[in-house]
Amino acid sequence: MTSSENSTTRVRLRKRYWAILAAAGCSVLALVLAAFLGIGRWLVVEDPLVKARAIAVLSGRMPLRAIEAAKLYRQGYAREIWLTHSSDPGETLEAMGIRYAGEEYYNTRVLIHEGVPPESIHVLDTPIVNTVDEIKLISAALDREKDRSVILVTTKVHTRRVRLLWRKLASKQTRAIARAASDDPFDPRHWWRTSSDVLDVVREVLGLLNAWAGLPLTPNH
Repeated sequence: MTSSENSTTRVRLRKRYWAILAAAGCSVLALVLAAFLGIGRWLVVEDPLVKARAIAVLSGRMPLRAIEAAKLYRQGYAREIWLTHSSDPGETLEAMGIRYAGEEYYNTRVLIHEGVPPESIHVLDTPIVNTVDEIKLISAALDREKDRSVILVTTKVHTRRVRLLWRKLASKQTRAIARAASDDPFDPRHWWRTSSDVLDVVREVLGLLNAWAGLPLTPNH
């Protein structure tokens, strides 16, 4: 083979190498883009509805979660609705001499407004700070019941982390059904279009990473 032929072969091999590299790069970029666009839908998971001992309204996003819990109550999925109460900002405001009724107070008012009898609403006593605390508290409450199943009502983007935390932290004898508020405005298909949805997704992804790592960081939500 002549030097001219060798040179032509090297050029062809070089072109083929760069073509393969470019194709691989495009494939990786496409996968990253697909994962980026699809993560909103991936975060939203729901379990099939069945009757349970209680419906638990997780703290936050008033009044969406309480309204959904009332809807499930009216449909006959449970005879009780459980509420949690956060230690903050109540403790901080109390130290300043400012009275704070508490999220559980307003959730109770929402539930009553939506047709839930007051005697069917129960506030779990132990104060909570974050979802980890709520999972442990609700699981402990279920352990004292004959029927150890609960419907956990939260918002869409929060459902996957709630289900993961329940599997990691709750008693193995208990069963949770994760459900999202149907009126939640979170858009899983186009979550990058609004700053609130973007912040929700980032927080949930970081929360999931923390949960998978064994909760080395103390969550504040």
